[in-house]
Amino acid sequence: MVDSVSSTSNTTTTGSSGQLQQQTLSQSDFLKLMVTQMTNQDPTKPMDSTQMVAQMAQFSQVAATQELQSSFDSLSKNLTGDQFVRAASLVGKEVLVPSSAGQLTSGELDGAVNVGTSGTYVNVQVKDSAGNVVRTIGLGQPDAGLTKFTWDGKTDDGTQLPDGVYQISATSGTDAIDTFVRGKVEGVGASGTDGTYVQVAGYGGALLSQIAQIL
Repeated sequence: MVDSVSSTSNTTTTGSSGQLQQQTLSQSDFLKLMVTQMTNQDPTKPMDSTQMVAQMAQFSQVAATQELQSSFDSLSKNLTGDQFVRAASLVGKEVLVPSSAGQLTSGELDGAVNVGTSGTYVNVQVKDSAGNVVRTIGLGQPDAGLTKFTWDGKTDDGTQLPDGVYQISATSGTDAIDTFVRGKVEGVGASGTDGTYVQVAGYGGALLSQIAQIL
């Protein structure tokens, strides 16, 4: 009895799936349905030509939308593949990626800031793991755009700090601005939702679109 019930249940489920799969009409199905409707119409009450034209126009619109979506999907796949190939060519190169932390290596940390308005004083602050400001680097009044800086690992009083990770932030006048760090691309990858990304030594992953500059 149990086997019989299970078999009946599976058959019902399969049948339901089959019915669901048949709910989508193709262009051929639509035309067959329309021909059948016209063939079996009441001669005394012929099908309204206006209604028939409206149905055909509606179906044509749906079909065109489906074809357009298919084209977009194909284009998206091609663009993703192209991005991956371009990202692979970056392996071994130095890039600037957005980050609020930098890796001091062999007494040097290279980065950049994105200045939005020319003529304002720009300062970069470096903090230790406890949040204490250990160095303030003045960049003067640079032009708008990316402005690079280098920290030699020394505090404001000249003390050499050990290699490691330090927090960085910057201001242009009184406004906070974005900071970037320099690192070498070690590999590339692809995310199902975000697209292609690069793996930067010491900083982790960054989307291809986030790279500010290739050095």
